[in-house]
Amino acid sequence: MKEKNHIIYEIANDTGEMILTEYQVFAGIKLIYKDVHMHRYDPQEQQQSSVLEINHCREGRYEYQIGKQYYYLASGDLSVSRNPETETEAFFPTRHYHGISIQIDTEKAPECLSCFLDDVNVRPTMLMKKFCSEQPCFIIRSTESLEHIFSELYTVPESIRMGYLKIKVLELLLFLSSLDTRISQTGQHSCPPSQVRLAKAVCSYVCANMSRHFTIEELSETFQVSPTQLKKSFRNVYGNSVYAYVRTQKMLSAARLLQETDRTVLDIAGECGYDNGSKFSKAFREVMGMTPRDFRNHKNLPLESVRSER
Repeated sequence: MKEKNHIIYEIANDTGEMILTEYQVFAGIKLIYKDVHMHRYDPQEQQQSSVLEINHCREGRYEYQIGKQYYYLASGDLSVSRNPETETEAFFPTRHYHGISIQIDTEKAPECLSCFLDDVNVRPTMLMKKFCSEQPCFIIRSTESLEHIFSELYTVPESIRMGYLKIKVLELLLFLSSLDTRISQTGQHSCPPSQVRLAKAVCSYVCANMSRHFTIEELSETFQVSPTQLKKSFRNVYGNSVYAYVRTQKMLSAARLLQETDRTVLDIAGECGYDNGSKFSKAFREVMGMTPRDFRNHKNLPLESVRSER
């Protein structure tokens, strides 16, 4: 859907839906707001290796692959990477992600952004070389300065948005041009394919048997790995323990049943593996921020507006 100064893409598949709101800030430079409630997305278009992408995660979790390595962004993380030459699928482990992506096509963007403001000596090709020549991806936790830049990008009024985006993108690129790449935390945010495969297999297994309670020892025996390896792999991919992840998924499932059916709270609790109504209500409140009965009284309330990201 094309608006006056931006394009909105509404995308859905069998894992959920997402909305991308794209602004053409400068020639060759796009800023995209990403609101995602799906597990995976295959863009279906050829990636351009001349594109430098800056991602900021506001909340949720985002996985992307470069070569054989997997990288993860959580709330407050910033990444700078070059688009891979091969097509890759985006994966959102918690089916929840809100963030900003700034894409700079170094072949189409101005060679130097000083043409917009004097004293802004920022060259996209130099940023590509700085952040992507020695490592495929650069990731750090957002500093106070970066958080200030992005926090304003999420709240700018639509009436002044285009002008404001130009200023903030220039501010961000100027900041990155002076950033010391030795502060990179990429290693702490990456995961080898073997760990990713194990974590996703465990997730599929426990989510297919949601009414059962599994111990780590049982899962370790099922997948023939050590408890330590299983716990580490799962946390690296999903950002949480198996128990916490499964509990959140159970409560989200329960919330949908509360919204869409007239089944009793106790009946729904039983389907989620709880034989005690008070324990179920306590778990539901910790995840969703209100009791099951209060949630049912807000039937038109979107799940994501009350979900607790913990």
